[in-house]
Amino acid sequence: MCVMSMAVPAAKSQQGDVSTRDTRIARNLDIFNSLFKELNTFYVDSLDIDKSMETAINAMLDDVDPYTEYIPASSRDDFMVISTGEYGGIGSYIYERDGNVYISEPYQDSPAAKAGLKPGDRIIMIDGDSVQGWESGEVSKHLKGQASTQLKLVIARKYDPDSIKTFTITREKIKVDPVSYYCVTHGNIGYIALETFNEHSATNVKKALLELKQNPAVKNIVLDLRGNGGGLLETAIQIVGLFVPKGTQVLQTRGKTKQQERTYKTTEEPVDTSIPLAVLIDGGSASAAEITAGALQDLDRAVVIGTRSFGKGLVQATRQLPFDALFKVTVSKYYIPSGRLIQEIDYSKRNDDGTPKQASDSTAQQFHTAHGRVVTGGGGITPDIKIEPTQASRLVYNIVRDGWAFDYAVKYASQHPTIPSPEDFTITDEIFNDFKAFIDPEKFQYDKVCETSFASLKKTAETEGYLNDETKAEFDRLEKLLKHDLNKDLDLNRSQLEKILSKEIIKGYYYQRGQMIYALKQDKYTQCASDMFNKAGEYERILNIAPAKAAKQSQPKAKGNKKSKK
Repeated sequence: MCVMSMAVPAAKSQQGDVSTRDTRIARNLDIFNSLFKELNTFYVDSLDIDKSMETAINAMLDDVDPYTEYIPASSRDDFMVISTGEYGGIGSYIYERDGNVYISEPYQDSPAAKAGLKPGDRIIMIDGDSVQGWESGEVSKHLKGQASTQLKLVIARKYDPDSIKTFTITREKIKVDPVSYYCVTHGNIGYIALETFNEHSATNVKKALLELKQNPAVKNIVLDLRGNGGGLLETAIQIVGLFVPKGTQVLQTRGKTKQQERTYKTTEEPVDTSIPLAVLIDGGSASAAEITAGALQDLDRAVVIGTRSFGKGLVQATRQLPFDALFKVTVSKYYIPSGRLIQEIDYSKRNDDGTPKQASDSTAQQFHTAHGRVVTGGGGITPDIKIEPTQASRLVYNIVRDGWAFDYAVKYASQHPTIPSPEDFTITDEIFNDFKAFIDPEKFQYDKVCETSFASLKKTAETEGYLNDETKAEFDRLEKLLKHDLNKDLDLNRSQLEKILSKEIIKGYYYQRGQMIYALKQDKYTQCASDMFNKAGEYERILNIAPAKAAKQSQPKAKGNKKSKK
């Protein structure tokens, strides 16, 4: 039932309306302003003005693209951390589960680590305030603060006789190193893992590169951009500039106005333009990571290894709004040296259900690298050497999702003061069997895809008249074969589970660095790079480097010579 207390006047004809864009903008802003005033005045209950306005803004921006965002003043500091990599706080990852917030992993040498916080610690109180019912964002806000200020943290530690512990921690200026790890691996590879593209990324990559080059064993470089969601465009240009001659064109941007039409070239002298280079990417490599990988590929300066990247070819700029708010808005598209655009989704075109369309075939045109190799636009960066990603089973997914591996690592750490180094640590039969015993079959949540599909098939067979005595007997036999056996399933997935368990256990003793050391021992991406480097002539063959140039690699500038599809 709808009860109305006022009449609505008939709409006027719009034939005489001035249809200019500015007039439409002014008219709609006037309507919105009037509507909001009426809503606030006459709605039966009180409104949260800020929340209502933010909801309206976000609803409008959601219809544009996922990267255009309104950042209120309350979120400004968190947003700035992305570009600076610095903040005041205790230095720890936290995560939310079952209505509680836990310490996930303190940073090495951080105030959290020095105070003695451990993975699995459940946060109870901060400065005398109970965090019951708080989401992780609210907890994070209270953990952060000005450097040199103190906070009192009360936690509950499972498997500890003195389970409730209180810590007084002095906040520090936390600097998150975008280069999470670098080392010499596989005998002759200088390996650099880059997590993000912030203000310090280029400097730290250069520092790692120079240090690795001082090692006479290093003959090749691997730049790992897997899972790197990007960041600052200018930083990507600087990192490409470490490997190509000064003045090399890396990028062009094109937007609605001339102001957004820019050409970006490297401005610094490179570190090394000839050392064999591989870049590792996956579906989590996006934005500035794709600029770096794509430009080095187009310039035939690196072999790209892995799986297809995310496909974000859009550039955002930040605009200042009143009352210290910010507006991050998509202002242009970028084109890497061959002239290709790698944007996967066309947000300007929508399907009937409102979802954005895939990029059109026109962006899948063929382009050419500096040495004449064919590359395509649209759909991210396609690697030169493709690696099939490991497919996790539903069982492995559920173990990670529900925190079984994390919780076991907490229990393991409570019983083992030390473990072998990351290079030597292994999941023994004893550890794996203990993990299996740790999982309670009554509490383990299966995603019963197989059983659900089977029940659906059986129901369909009955509906369509195929469920006679013979087929029923076969269904009964098949149902027994498909029944989940948790112990058997865990054994079948042991290889993947060992990697997950090792990561969770090692981080409690050796932090992120330890995890990286362990992961590199069995990383098929890095092994693939090593095989390619060590196979005579393979690197030169992939990059189409002429034999005369193989000894001293020369990097001509790409001309953006696209070849249109006919």
